[in-house]
Amino acid sequence: MNAPITAATTPLTDAQAERLQALVAELSSAQLLWLSGYLAARAQFGGEGPIARAASAASTLTVLYGSQSGNGARLARRLAELAQARGLSVTLSSTADYKPARLRDERMLALIVSTHGEGEPPDSARELHEYLHGRKAPRLEALRYSVLALGDSSYQFYCQTGKDFDAALEKQGAQRLLARVDCDVDYDDAAAAWIDQLVGALDTAPAGRPSSAHVASVGSTQYDKRRPFQAEVLENLNLNGRGANKETRHVELAVPGLAYTPGDALGVLAQNNPALVGELLAALKLSADAPVAVGEGSHPLAQALTSHFEITALTRPFLAGWAELTQSARLRGLLEDGNDAALRAYLAGRQIIDVVQEFPLPGIEPGQFTGLLRRLPPRLYSLASSLAACPDEAHITVAAVRYESLGRPRAGVASTWLADHVRPGDTVPVFIESNENFRLPADPAAPIVMIGPGTGVAPFRAFLQEREALGAGGRNWLFFGDRHFHTDFLYQTDWQAWLKSGLLTRMDVAFSRDQAEKIYVQQRLRERAAELYAWLQDGAHVYVCGDATAMAADVHAALRDVVAGEGHLGAEAAEEYLRELARQRRYQRDIY
Repeated sequence: MNAPITAATTPLTDAQAERLQALVAELSSAQLLWLSGYLAARAQFGGEGPIARAASAASTLTVLYGSQSGNGARLARRLAELAQARGLSVTLSSTADYKPARLRDERMLALIVSTHGEGEPPDSARELHEYLHGRKAPRLEALRYSVLALGDSSYQFYCQTGKDFDAALEKQGAQRLLARVDCDVDYDDAAAAWIDQLVGALDTAPAGRPSSAHVASVGSTQYDKRRPFQAEVLENLNLNGRGANKETRHVELAVPGLAYTPGDALGVLAQNNPALVGELLAALKLSADAPVAVGEGSHPLAQALTSHFEITALTRPFLAGWAELTQSARLRGLLEDGNDAALRAYLAGRQIIDVVQEFPLPGIEPGQFTGLLRRLPPRLYSLASSLAACPDEAHITVAAVRYESLGRPRAGVASTWLADHVRPGDTVPVFIESNENFRLPADPAAPIVMIGPGTGVAPFRAFLQEREALGAGGRNWLFFGDRHFHTDFLYQTDWQAWLKSGLLTRMDVAFSRDQAEKIYVQQRLRERAAELYAWLQDGAHVYVCGDATAMAADVHAALRDVVAGEGHLGAEAAEEYLRELARQRRYQRDIY
């Protein structure tokens, strides 16, 4: 909650502070954002300069963002604020809320978009992506634009969606205001530079059509990955039963003052395994105490590798840098054009330690090595709690990732840090990652269908806590799946209690390894086709959470089959039915 505006805490008089406090209290988030831009511009230019400048330029910038997480929204909001402070009229919108046909009327467009899965657009940007790549895409000669692409260079289709949009806009005749910028997981500096350059370019851009400013509200918080909240660990429990061949942790943290909504994620700033740090230092023959630059400061190398740099995921940029330093003919050969298949095969299953040991580099300087590394990104976990039911707490569900590759044991950075090194009483640096594309219906009477195998069930615990605490009367149906009933039935007592109370209307489960033939949640969907379709026809909202690689596609195919069979529709018509649900925000996915 914001502190009250008083003469004691501001340079205002008592009367001014009282009037401003009264005005702020009655303004919406969108109105506050507009006012902040207006006041910033008035302070910069003085008098009526900003309004006169906006009117004379008659220019409107449309800022669109499409991402599964809140990164795109935050960057878009920052761009909108800076552009508005320059006196520009700004429209800020998620791609999920944007009507693609409006593109033909735009004159200046900034698009911030992430890549999902195997080079696919996030769900919120799918319709716009299909429109621009379809037969109905309009000519856009009057449009000037720029694209900021968010991605992860450890994946094959790095920033592919941003590249797709950039190429499609150019193909339709649009002109770039600024060249596309591709951002890796440590995107902050590159994104900030793109925003600054784009705002500068807007000052010289030809005027567009006049429009009044409309900036939609995008959530913000005083804590983020650069300024995390230090949360005390209250509980850290293993949810799996004795004899399980997997480990799933339920972690409860104290987060007084943090606000979140069911559907949001908790960002965790984990630390690398000290054993792996020691292994790297030994392979590099470097001192743990050697100073290295981290941002504007300096840290001992061991501390930097533990807390600041990504030392597991092997990316093409790292491999290219190591090939240059070692002058390895083999690595250079892998990176040559036309060797994509060989490069993918080499990257698969390997980490940075494998390359360092296979291609040693005697005498490397500490700064040379860290200069090849990405910053350690936060890990995001769907929140498994509701503040309405668990005040000042945040719960997450974490599957400890452990596997073997190339004869070496491997471990997930954050999951095993939480499982092996974090105990009640410890503190964990965290922040809230808003996800406006995964929200309960505004109507508490609307029925919901939740599909969440494994840890994908986490947000649905939050959904049901929220609905119970608020007295929502809508029906609730959960599909859950895992390996074994006796060891892997996550939050079993919660679901049973809600079934008994009537909050959970029905629950279908699929335990894949409890019988000879594997059974998954998508098969349960098909088995309940008639009832499921009836729920959809009654206005049910469908939510899917979990694995993007296989589960999400399999569940989508099952839903399409249900709609086709029960609605007597062809495959394309059934697909359009699901697209319409998505447009209505009645089909939402949080997949990773």
